[in-house]
Amino acid sequence: MNKAFFISGIDTDAGKTYCTAWLARKLMNEGHSVITQKFIQTGCTDESEDIVLHRKLTGQPLLPEDKDGTTAPLIYTHPCSPQLAARLDRRDIPLEVIDESTRKLLDRHEYVLVEGAGGLMVPVTDTFFTIDYVASRKLPLILVVHGGLGSINHIVLSLEAIARRGIELHTVLYNTYFDSDPLIAEDTHAFISRYLSREFPRTKILDVPRIHI
Repeated sequence: MNKAFFISGIDTDAGKTYCTAWLARKLMNEGHSVITQKFIQTGCTDESEDIVLHRKLTGQPLLPEDKDGTTAPLIYTHPCSPQLAARLDRRDIPLEVIDESTRKLLDRHEYVLVEGAGGLMVPVTDTFFTIDYVASRKLPLILVVHGGLGSINHIVLSLEAIARRGIELHTVLYNTYFDSDPLIAEDTHAFISRYLSREFPRTKILDVPRIHI
């Protein structure tokens, strides 16, 4: 059965775009049909810069689904949260458009990796957050984390929010790009592993290497 996964991170700069492309390429190398999608793109006009980077990192040209807007159906001009970007553009955020795009992509591909905008608590409206979209659509979640200073706080807050909403945490991607302090990085990785083994025993953790794909 074809399946969509939502990829979010512990903060805006956790490396979601790089990790999404890394995972897509990993699955492609294993023989799967994979495409990436952007949940909501802000700070752009005609095309999604994140989708463009996905294609570059996976060694692909822009796909027909990119050119017709299926992989990034909602693009707003100001680089900020979706709720503010939509307000500045004087537009709505029709979530059903995202749903329909995901359905179209699932008809053609085994896996659809939907990269979020910012972290899980980024507001889509004043009362609806990215994490609510994940929960309401029952999407398995892939969370991008890292070992930078202060990351444990963001990681645990994200994991508690995930557990509270009953979201399936499929995979944790540990982005090694931020491992500037080996002592902190090693301890953070070990802490995450212990936390997952207690609270999310079915969740796997994968290390994303720093090297370019």
